[in-house]
Amino acid sequence: MAAAALALAGASLSAAQGAPTPNPSQVTHLELPPVPKPLLPAEFDGWAQTAPPAKFTTAEQADAANAAALREYGFSYGEQVNYKRDANETLTMRALSFEDESGAYGAYSYYRHNGWPKEDIGTGGTSDKDLVLFWKGDTVVDARFSRIGPMSAGEMRQIAASLPTPYGNRALPPPILAFLPQGSLDHQTTHYAEGPAGYAGSGGVLPPGLVDFDRGAETVTANYSLSSGPATLTIIDYPTPQIAQSQEAVIRNYLKAGSKAQPPWPKPLVDSDQASIAVRRSGVLVAVVSGDAIPDESHKLIEMVHYEANLISMPQSGESEVAKTGQLLVGIATIVVVGSIAAILLGFFLGGGRALYRVAHGKPASTVYDEEFIHLDLRAEWKEPRKPECEPAPDRLTGPKSVEKRT
Repeated sequence: MAAAALALAGASLSAAQGAPTPNPSQVTHLELPPVPKPLLPAEFDGWAQTAPPAKFTTAEQADAANAAALREYGFSYGEQVNYKRDANETLTMRALSFEDESGAYGAYSYYRHNGWPKEDIGTGGTSDKDLVLFWKGDTVVDARFSRIGPMSAGEMRQIAASLPTPYGNRALPPPILAFLPQGSLDHQTTHYAEGPAGYAGSGGVLPPGLVDFDRGAETVTANYSLSSGPATLTIIDYPTPQIAQSQEAVIRNYLKAGSKAQPPWPKPLVDSDQASIAVRRSGVLVAVVSGDAIPDESHKLIEMVHYEANLISMPQSGESEVAKTGQLLVGIATIVVVGSIAAILLGFFLGGGRALYRVAHGKPASTVYDEEFIHLDLRAEWKEPRKPECEPAPDRLTGPKSVEKRT
């Protein structure tokens, strides 16, 4: 047995020695994705985890029953931690992270049921018996207590404060929410969807195929408490006005078909007053109103949906080179004038101050008349210069000349 092992080792060594040396440029480097930071703490406010947290890298691991909706909202990763405090108190908390804040809000609105009370936790929160659900930034957290206490909401606020905060485009909420009329709106019934699974799972009024999410549609559904009865408003946001116009015609024909429509009307449309159902387009938005409110009120509600494109233009400089040169010259002249005035004022201040000081001490204002002023009395006396005794010698061109002596 030992001999066979030695033979195998020798063969492996020989093969390794005979193999060519790999070229570094041909070596494939595998880069593993960065390990995400923990979303939930190991201990907080007396709670301690009882086992290592469960990590979720796929939507199926996080929530198999709602995996399709989580993928539509852009699920990224998540984790679940079991906590225990004292002898009988337990807490199971799950945190799900998404690609941006819009996806986190959509998942929160997907899990939140209509009628759940509002809780002041994170960006938005709600509760149902022993369950607390809230979201902050790009993270959604659900916590299930064995016993809800008066400090449970405060403990969840502590968790919300420790969650990461996204920046840039990841921190933008769904823009479609801004088109919801605010009057009589029940904010706890707002549901945002980016795909058919999220739309159907959160109580969508229309068949998901009629919305046509494959063309980049997004929806928001909300309930309104009108004076004549409840109404449901559905707003669909399409990428272009042309797509919205074609889909409006499809939806209008579907609503006109009534009981003959294919596919058959969903229960929210069947339970609505058919006279109150209406559809309207505004730009890239298609709005549908349903419910039991009288036609006048429901139609007024849908008329309040208005799309307005906000165009942002980059500021352009309209100044010419001549204007810039003129501004430069004016600036230089201003500096010169200000400097001259400052010099004159400084001279008056220093000279005048010195003169006042001398007058105050009984001296003349100027030092010219001071006796101790030292000066030199230099006077120059002019004398006629003496003439030379001999004339200068002639140059070589004119030849030699005799030198005359003057007596």
